[in-house]
Amino acid sequence: MSFLHKLEGALDKGKAKLKELADSRTGQQPQQHQQHYPPPPPQLGQQPYYPPQQQQQYYPPQQQQPFYNAPPPQLQSYPGGPPPVPSWNKPQPPQPPILSSTRPHPPQMQPYWQPHFDPSLPISTYFIHETGSHGWGNNESQNYTNSPQNSFFGPSQLIVRGIVNTSAEHDKYTSARLISEQRLARTCGFLSATLRAPCAHGIWPAFWLLPAQPFTWPNDGEVDIFESWNGDCVNHSCLHWGHFNGEDWNKHRVLETPIHDMAHREVTMGFAWQQNGDHNGAGGKMVWYIDGKAIMKANIPEGTRRLSDYRIIINVAMGGNVCQGKLPADGTYDFVLRDLGMWDTPPGGWDQFTRDFEGTTEGKTM
Repeated sequence: MSFLHKLEGALDKGKAKLKELADSRTGQQPQQHQQHYPPPPPQLGQQPYYPPQQQQQYYPPQQQQPFYNAPPPQLQSYPGGPPPVPSWNKPQPPQPPILSSTRPHPPQMQPYWQPHFDPSLPISTYFIHETGSHGWGNNESQNYTNSPQNSFFGPSQLIVRGIVNTSAEHDKYTSARLISEQRLARTCGFLSATLRAPCAHGIWPAFWLLPAQPFTWPNDGEVDIFESWNGDCVNHSCLHWGHFNGEDWNKHRVLETPIHDMAHREVTMGFAWQQNGDHNGAGGKMVWYIDGKAIMKANIPEGTRRLSDYRIIINVAMGGNVCQGKLPADGTYDFVLRDLGMWDTPPGGWDQFTRDFEGTTEGKTM
């Protein structure tokens, strides 16, 4: 990516953030905060983009539960309730096992919060819908709805479904944006989910954290655990607590991790935090994980909102500046999560967390 492209991307995101903040003060819907600027657009049609450089490959744990993520079928409506959960399941090639010491959740660990995903339950059991089609500060094309066609529970799974129907008179692009009722609620803990992400041009799935409202962006902070756009098969781990400008250049931590087979398998994302006190401004440490491997660390910025007030956000955005104006083709795009939960202790305990922090790369500045 050229320096000019990076600068233009950062400026676009900064403008979007300022517009979103101004809109929120005039009574508009809360708008989605944007993350790190995108890489150059892939040129491979609708097929997932696989970066050419040689990178370390990550592998998921063995014996994973089946996922429910359908290839784009012809659109159809489902009166009177949510659509059926797709049962298509693509066979996976054999993968080498992860050592037991790095498995995300040892059997003895008990979560202090873990939602029970069941088709008989409404989404509102655990999540709040944020709705609207105002661009979300990023010129995005989707209308976030509370329709059971766009978000619903399958057996032990949460499905956020983006639907594209360009022949429709209205709502050509629909999706869902969910905020957890549950906050992190601890000064120290571990958050994890196993997910299967849609990978395609114009599609931007994200699993991230913001403080509970009301909050001030960017001063209160933002944590991005998983996000990928335009089918680039790259995860963008991010921490933001400053604007996208020269003055705040050191108020960002970013790491891009290629996952070449992201389109064909599940990935387990983890985030551990250890804060020095349960009050705003307390410092501390954070570590991001992919498939049990620590991949990025950062210090908790002093002056930001206490992490116990943060909530989970899960959404699928379409188009917009981050996707460089690309729009997805007609069809459905499923973002599927399972084993979502919060634990008092990260895998291996806090001694392992300390070793992970000491041995892991710090995210890059802007």
